[in-house]
Amino acid sequence: MEKAVIIDIPSTTTEKINKKLVEVRETGGAVTLGRVLTLVVCTLDSENAEDVIDAANEASREHPCRVIVVARGDRSAETRLDAQIRVGGDAGASEVVVLRLHGELADHESSVVVPFLLPDTPVVAWWPDKSPPFPAQDPVGRLAIRRITDATGARDPLATIKSRLQSYTAGDTDLAWSRITYWRALLTSALDQPPYERIVSATVSGLAEEPAVDMIAGWLASRIDGPVRRVAGELRVVLERESGSVTLSRPQTGKTATLSRLGAPDSLVSLARRETRDCLAEELRRLDPDEIYHAALSGLTKVNYE
Repeated sequence: MEKAVIIDIPSTTTEKINKKLVEVRETGGAVTLGRVLTLVVCTLDSENAEDVIDAANEASREHPCRVIVVARGDRSAETRLDAQIRVGGDAGASEVVVLRLHGELADHESSVVVPFLLPDTPVVAWWPDKSPPFPAQDPVGRLAIRRITDATGARDPLATIKSRLQSYTAGDTDLAWSRITYWRALLTSALDQPPYERIVSATVSGLAEEPAVDMIAGWLASRIDGPVRRVAGELRVVLERESGSVTLSRPQTGKTATLSRLGAPDSLVSLARRETRDCLAEELRRLDPDEIYHAALSGLTKVNYE
């Protein structure tokens, strides 16, 4: 794949960066026509920043956008703004502006971001690592109609995903939720087969520090009347009905799951763990509030942890 054109602009200002963007556009390196949104990525200026940029690039192939990566550096360092513009090649279908904030600038993300927002396009904010306690009240979060967090890498993933309910504002979501999209689809499809009986209870097991498993439990608790248990163990969902159980299980590092139902042969289904880029692309498809996600967060309060 052709490499992106990368332009470094050290020790600069927002005005100079915008002038360079115009220059790049006029020489045919990038255009804003067709950009459907602005994705603002708030991350740390660390070795993981490139992985974050790669995920945003891949998601942008489905959703052409301007990606603004705000990488916070050392607050005790000299105040400085370093920038980088990436266009074409493996920059995806996007125009990527990387802003590295040092010193006092690290506390003023929104002020640095505003000059680069595309006019008349929605803004989506993504915090791939540490996110604010109330995303909608964060200065960058106030600019966005959708706010994406990820509890997966948090120090305490369970406490983090549970805290999303208290801070929830329409437009919030978490990548732990989109990681279970295929699990929800398979379980729903299995229950669409006879016998059409209600679920009397459910047990969800998986790694204790995996918030996506908690989201499955919360989703089930929001939809059934019976008790839902969350336990640590093999990756498995068991739905109990009066005539028997429906089980969907997969090895922790596997790509194929087994769907078991009473009176039917086991089925093997593709169910690999979803990559961050795929989850992000899914969340960018919808800019309206996700009410089912909100219901799943509420369902977490009903889950029995053992």
